[in-house]
Amino acid sequence: MEWLGLHFFTELPEHGHLLLNCSHNPFLVLLAYLVACAAGFGTLDMAERVGHVEDPTARRNWRWLGAGCLAGGIWSTHFISMLAFQAPVAIHYELIMTFASLLIALIASLFAMQTLSHANLRLHQYLLASVWMGIGIALMHYVGMSAMHSQAQVYFEPGLFMASVGIAIGSSLAALLLSSYLRTGTGVFHQLLKYAASLVLGAGILSMHFTGMAAMQMIVPTGADLSLPTGNNPIQLGLSVAVITLLVIGSSVSAALADKKLQHKERDLRRVNALLSELDQARASLQQVAHYDALTSLLNRRGFNQIFAEKLAEKTASHGMMAVIFLDIDHFKRINDSLGHDAGDQLLTVLAGHIKGSVRSHADVVARFGGDEFCILISIHHRDEARHLAQRIMQQMKEPIELAGRRMVMTTSIGISLFPDDGLTCEELLKTADLALYQSKDMGRNSLNFFSSNLKTRASLELQLEEELRGALRARNQLVLFYQPIFDMKQGKVTRLEALVRWQHPQHGLLGPDRFIGIAESNGLIAELDHWVLRQACHDLSLLSDRGYTELTMSVNCSALNLARDELADEIEDALRLSGIAATRLELEVTENALMGNISSTLALLRQIRALGVSLAIDDFGTGYSSLAYLKRLPLNTLKIDRSFIQDIPKSIADIEIVQAIIGMAHTLHLQVVTEGVETQAQFELLLKHGCDFVQGYLLSPAVAANDIIGVIQGINLRDPHGGAAAKDGSSAKESSPSRDSPTSIARPIR
Repeated sequence: MEWLGLHFFTELPEHGHLLLNCSHNPFLVLLAYLVACAAGFGTLDMAERVGHVEDPTARRNWRWLGAGCLAGGIWSTHFISMLAFQAPVAIHYELIMTFASLLIALIASLFAMQTLSHANLRLHQYLLASVWMGIGIALMHYVGMSAMHSQAQVYFEPGLFMASVGIAIGSSLAALLLSSYLRTGTGVFHQLLKYAASLVLGAGILSMHFTGMAAMQMIVPTGADLSLPTGNNPIQLGLSVAVITLLVIGSSVSAALADKKLQHKERDLRRVNALLSELDQARASLQQVAHYDALTSLLNRRGFNQIFAEKLAEKTASHGMMAVIFLDIDHFKRINDSLGHDAGDQLLTVLAGHIKGSVRSHADVVARFGGDEFCILISIHHRDEARHLAQRIMQQMKEPIELAGRRMVMTTSIGISLFPDDGLTCEELLKTADLALYQSKDMGRNSLNFFSSNLKTRASLELQLEEELRGALRARNQLVLFYQPIFDMKQGKVTRLEALVRWQHPQHGLLGPDRFIGIAESNGLIAELDHWVLRQACHDLSLLSDRGYTELTMSVNCSALNLARDELADEIEDALRLSGIAATRLELEVTENALMGNISSTLALLRQIRALGVSLAIDDFGTGYSSLAYLKRLPLNTLKIDRSFIQDIPKSIADIEIVQAIIGMAHTLHLQVVTEGVETQAQFELLLKHGCDFVQGYLLSPAVAANDIIGVIQGINLRDPHGGAAAKDGSSAKESSPSRDSPTSIARPIR
């Protein structure tokens, strides 16, 4: 078979001579191998770029560049190897067929790069592609061989010819697999693998060529000139082709490296941009968290203060008016305690919606300061605008709310301060609004109040009293105990005393407990104050015992806040031990509401105190919300009827019946009954008639200092409570108003 002047699968002719003394220039062979290795390295690098570039246009450009490197490398290896061939005949090369072989190499290389542009190919796809590539390379080789013209006829040995085609296909498969494997990865080891793979690919390309050359048999006619050709310089031409090819491949590899670095920079830049975007999102999230309440989505205190400062600057510059409205949900703690915090959060969300819906426009600022406190900032022209908004909010709050299967109505207390009348800074306006809010709470809640200067004066006075009370507790030379006698109706004499604290203030004189008990409770001083009263009362009772009053019992009031302290029982035991007083001579008085506040923990503490031998009394009975079920469970000894039930007797039949019912109920529960606030003989006689056990009040004596109590006790015991002397003392007692010196418990909340 003859093709392009080449004889395949054809027997050698009978006439002619077979050229045997052919050779190859070793320098050009080495140069061809160097070019083949460079072509292999360039192909691997271009394949890596094709696999990493995302832009379709750039990927297409890299495919073409890679195909050019591979085609140029293979063709140059073939051409330089042809130049290395030395035969004893004159050989020249046809230009058209030479460039045709180059075109075939380019088509085969482009097919290879197209194959490598697919990320995931199966093995059979690689095999099919390598077959086509190998055939293309073999075709390039033998078309190039056809460009070699001489007086000799070229024949190819079939076995070696097929071997050359097989080597071309194997080299193509190796190139595809290595390129696919090495186009991902980084590091020094990866680079060394690329170098090693380039050497293997170069050897494969060169092996294919020389296997084909080994298959070539040159037959010259008989009588042909077999002298070696002179005048041509294949080394110079081979060097030129090698240098040009290596420059092209080197430029392509350099471009690939530059593009790789540029892509890494672009990737880093995208990563930086992504990080910046994430930082912006995180900053926005932090801004949301830092300035907005997570539960209600309203502004929090920080966000409110920022906007407040901006609006305050605007109003200062424009000489405008502004109102700060402070809101507090009345008795919100009961919702958390009874229904749980989840229900409380749900209620706050609903109430926040009510408040937000009550404001006039987006210019009004609504914030939640925490808990159940809200604050509104509005621009106004007259104070009535703030009043109308506050009233609208209060009305909106009264709408029934369905919560946890219950229908409830909430109320709110509101305090309002005005700029510039009540303050010129954010701190002053918030403080004055807060003072107005507390005024609303003191007035019974569910009300609104504007700030007034007397509130600030009162707050300053309370702050001053708090500081001075701390000093008085440290010095303990201003606090004194007064004692009010309690008359035993059956024995006809004084058997008990109630200890009542007073403060001998250096400037304000003798202060009753209503002036400083609330301050002590709200500033964490009540425990220390109660402890001092307990120890001083036991000490004074010990002194009275030394004077012969060994049967007297001392009643000491206990704060509701103290009932939450586990140390209370130890403090009582310590006071009894230091004074040497028997526990049976001490009675602890606790208000009704304090007992009912947390019945489970209170019950455990009361039983612990009762186990010491100390008696327990429930004070101000009838003013709270206790029930018979709770009274049965409490380890009580005494029940004290509040003075409000006897003020109008014997005129009020209803009050008489109530007192009679209370006494009967207490006796049924085996409790002794003490009635407070007895001021008239008629009240005394009525209580005696209905079986009251003890009485105390101005009819007998107001609270007196410890130095005077013995004389008071002796005077009461010498009187006949049913006679005129008592009536005379009673009429005298009426002249003193109970409100000025009432036996108020040191622990009783100021109501």
